Amino acid sequence: MDEVLVSDDPMIDPEVIAEGVPDATVTVADLDTENAIVEAAAEAAGLVVDVSTPVPAEVIEQCPELAVIARAGVGFENIDVKAAARHSVTVTNVPEYCTDEVATHGVALMLDCTRKIAEYADGTADGRWAWEDGRPIYRLPGSTLGLISFGPIARRFEERLRGFDLDVIAYDPYVDADEMAEAGVEKVDLETLYERADHVSLHAPLTDQTEDLIDAEALGAMRDHAVLINTARGGLIDEDALAEALRNDEISAAGLDVRSQEPPAADDPLRDLDNCIVTPHAGWYSVEAREELNEAVARNVAAALGGETPPDQIDPELDWL
Repeated sequence: MDEVLVSDDPMIDPEVIAEGVPDATVTVADLDTENAIVEAAAEAAGLVVDVSTPVPAEVIEQCPELAVIARAGVGFENIDVKAAARHSVTVTNVPEYCTDEVATHGVALMLDCTRKIAEYADGTADGRWAWEDGRPIYRLPGSTLGLISFGPIARRFEERLRGFDLDVIAYDPYVDADEMAEAGVEKVDLETLYERADHVSLHAPLTDQTEDLIDAEALGAMRDHAVLINTARGGLIDEDALAEALRNDEISAAGLDVRSQEPPAADDPLRDLDNCIVTPHAGWYSVEAREELNEAVARNVAAALGGETPPDQIDPELDWL
């Protein structure tokens, strides 16, 4: 009987995985280091991992029985997909289980930052009753939303905001202008996006090309009342540069559901900033999304172990890998 090793993470439900892969033995283990994976998965046919589980080429090479690596989530930057392909290991993810949840969470962060909800709530909790605490607040209708990447979550995010009468622009080198235009979105380059956008929302994957994409130069090019939203990956932002920009009012506010280190360190430079709202990588979560995630992971693993092509197999020839 095949062994499927599951990383010990609250978003993964091993009982659902076991029900969906009945011909395998499902084992849960703490897989927070490469050595831990190699020791636990030396004879495993399947590996189910969260985003914090590192699966580089060195791990794949030392797990000769491995047939499938299933990422329990959307992003898969922690897995060397090309190395897996060289060793005939299938890699899967679950690309759209939380599209609605993340888009909604991004809208909530943007509205919170724009209307200063958290600041007002902190003030009233301290006994203040002062509309002035939120100054300045700018009108949302007629402002410009800039999307960095135009994938499924970005599109749903934009759809959720249409009733606010925003102008929408987007940067994505892999989506042509005609396709964006069909959605009512104008394609622009990054420099133009920074120059024009009142709200910048990040939806790009984390790659060598996108790491620290939002650096001091990018932040300096944004409008001084700009709001930055990140529900994608923390590594897209140089967080020291962001802290400096927020302290110096180079941009107005930031709403972050993802961080480069999760949880952040005790000396996190963004921790005590009133104009930075941070949530604990919770944008993916709803009861329904967690159920769908685990059911999809089980389907992917069962298909791969059964010699079939999984529904969500990742193409190792993707341009940006």
